[in-house]
Amino acid sequence: MKILITGGAGFIGSAVVRHIICNTNDSVINIDKLTYAGNLESLSVIENNERYYFEQVDICDRVNLDRVFNFYQPDTVMHLAAESHVDRSIDGPAAFIETNIVGTYTLLEATRNYWTTLVQGRKKAFRFHHISTDEVYGDLEETDNLFTEDMAYEPSSPYSASKASSDHLVRAWHRTFGLPIMVTNCSNNYGPYHFPEKLIPLIILNALVGKPLPVYGNGMQIRDWLYVEDHAAALYKVITQGRVGETYNIGGHNEKSNINVVKTICSLLEELVPNKPDGVKQYQDLINYVADRPGHDVRYAIDASKIERELGWKPVETFESGLRKTVKWYLNNKSWWSRVLDGSYSGERLGSISEDILVNREVG
Repeated sequence: MKILITGGAGFIGSAVVRHIICNTNDSVINIDKLTYAGNLESLSVIENNERYYFEQVDICDRVNLDRVFNFYQPDTVMHLAAESHVDRSIDGPAAFIETNIVGTYTLLEATRNYWTTLVQGRKKAFRFHHISTDEVYGDLEETDNLFTEDMAYEPSSPYSASKASSDHLVRAWHRTFGLPIMVTNCSNNYGPYHFPEKLIPLIILNALVGKPLPVYGNGMQIRDWLYVEDHAAALYKVITQGRVGETYNIGGHNEKSNINVVKTICSLLEELVPNKPDGVKQYQDLINYVADRPGHDVRYAIDASKIERELGWKPVETFESGLRKTVKWYLNNKSWWSRVLDGSYSGERLGSISEDILVNREVG
């Protein structure tokens, strides 16, 4: 196949690109606007592969989308491009509305226009796979329930509301226009090449230099953690074996509180990096409880039984094995994350986005 991937320079998108190029014979056309979280250095291992192509394109740019579709003639679209950080959506919702809603609409229309021109066989085989989040379902506080594919949407943040809107648009284009779509909703991802404003890399990198380890509220917010390479494998399963019009929830079967995640990272660092920064006796001493963010959901938890039952997918990594791999990756890849922190990967110093980003920001 020729697979058009939007947002392929982002954290999850780059994992999907690497997975496809390294494990299949398919070709990938990666389109990415290269905002602050898009990093082509995350694709260095495959950038010279003859089956990989890159186009710097904004999904809101219909003219360039049409050009890409007409030139590359893809068989499948995997839509991962999105603004995704909850804190940023609280500080500035407009970018989330523009990219996640208007951008998805623009991409759907460009895809529909292209799809209608295909010969019957290619038209029938074509797929539009929309990758979304479990945050669209809202909060599972005070219940033992899990998010299932047929749950009502109750988004809490501008980010999750914008993703819920994009999910609805995708399904509407299937119902109204017949576009062959599939939707997946995933839990919190972690792993290599994760942008350092997110919880796990933030805690690792702050601890290594003796900075505070910020934890919102009491730290008891629960998330289901999914290793990003397991997620990439699941997404490929969906485009190759999933049923048109269906939704598949993808989770790691790893419900952990934020404070548990932070303490587990500290324990791993005690083992792997016993020589601590000056003045630090134990990494856990750096934990700093900060004011909770507005509208913070207490618990997310995915029921991933459908994708396991129908497509035979389940995560390979446990939280313990995946987190150990992740910590080791950051310890062994300082050149990647140091270029993110100083902005040399994109020409924009991370501190210019927010000077306190490695002190007072986290995900979850």
